[in-house]
Amino acid sequence: MNYPELTTDIGSQESYLLLDKGLQFRITDAVNSMYNFDFATAERGFQVLRYTYPEHPLPDFLMGLSQWWKIAVDIENKTFDDPFIRYMDTAIDKAKKMYDTDPTNKEAAFFLAGAYGFQGRLYSERQSWTKATFAGKNALKYLELSKGEDELNPELLLGDALFNYFSVWIPQNYPLLKPILAFFPKGNKELGLKQLEEVAENAFYARVEAQYFLFRLYASEEKSPFKALNITSYLHDKYPNNPYFHRFLARQLYVVGRGADAMQVSLEILRRIDENWTGYESNSGRYAAFFAGQYLEKSGDSSQAKFYYKKAISYGEETESQESGYHLYALIQLGKLETSNGDKKIAKAYFDQVKKYAKRKHPAHKEARDFIKKNKL
Repeated sequence: MNYPELTTDIGSQESYLLLDKGLQFRITDAVNSMYNFDFATAERGFQVLRYTYPEHPLPDFLMGLSQWWKIAVDIENKTFDDPFIRYMDTAIDKAKKMYDTDPTNKEAAFFLAGAYGFQGRLYSERQSWTKATFAGKNALKYLELSKGEDELNPELLLGDALFNYFSVWIPQNYPLLKPILAFFPKGNKELGLKQLEEVAENAFYARVEAQYFLFRLYASEEKSPFKALNITSYLHDKYPNNPYFHRFLARQLYVVGRGADAMQVSLEILRRIDENWTGYESNSGRYAAFFAGQYLEKSGDSSQAKFYYKKAISYGEETESQESGYHLYALIQLGKLETSNGDKKIAKAYFDQVKKYAKRKHPAHKEARDFIKKNKL
């Protein structure tokens, strides 16, 4: 198949649609609109791309990615699961045709690894373990085929980076998955982080996805909260209407001790929820209301703190997230505040809810037990 504006054979990097600078310029607005949660504008652009390049996996992959971001902001919402799977399946079918034509085509391997990888993430969230394992094995297979050239364009380097980091991280954190990685070479976490940084700085399609992985890794695995804050601050400035980046900005501000800033960001999130902005819903509300409550409590405004802790609990109930940390610790803080007010009966009720929803080994469960015992509730 001859694609518009492509003049070399499909196996050479010069012919990869993924690396076409002219195309990147033309669809910049669509890609930015997707990350800014203007899905109507984004998907109009991607549909034009599907019409122009009907046999290439890029347009379907981008349409699938658009569905993924609708899912990511509220992972319990299954509304977009089916279209997401369909678009990624179509991208896989088209990439397989490219790959069958030329097994050295790293662009085809990139799309196969990416589409299977995204599907595996969703299947894992849905606890469809057989499907998740199948998708994961395929993702690793094609990640291995797409890696290994240091001079690769940053678009294609994302797979190399993720392979290097997670082929080490997965066995360390999920020993049961070791057999899946047995036939693949061991990666290098430090190199993986370095490559992710390069992709985050220089790629077009893969830039935001690399930044997403980086801030999640810096926030948790790498214990580098200020690096995570720098990335989330940039992403929120670039895509101010993305609720996922917005709430993680609030989280990182809270983590690094910038409570007043975290509260201001949180109050804006809560306002947008009340005004029904796209993607702003109860899941973000749990974060925002808890951070607001924390700052107000530390500022000595216990009345307003209780108001926001109760909002956090209400949002947790809406999303059936009673086992989440924000829900449990909002209950604990309410229990402590009511104890300080002398109302031990109400306080006991809050701590009993913690014991009901938290597993016994959870730190919140132990804190509730200890507080009840110490204060004779």
